[in-house]
Amino acid sequence: MGQVTIYIDEETEKRMLKMIQKRGVSKSRWIAELIREKASATWPESVIKLAGAWKDMPTPEEIRKGMGKDARRESV
Repeated sequence: MGQVTIYIDEETEKRMLKMIQKRGVSKSRWIAELIREKASATWPESVIKLAGAWKDMPTPEEIRKGMGKDARRESV
């Protein structure tokens, strides 16, 4: 298991201590979870659940209506 040393200012440390106390986890676990969350290649479950949540969201066709025709594209 890797080890990392970080240096943080007092205000950031206070915020971290408040969060780890609230969550009931160690500093190491809290930081590791934060890194996994920020470095994730997938959307969080809370965001995935939002798909389709806007019932009045216009369709792509409705959004493009009145925008004119796209220019013809060159073949590759």
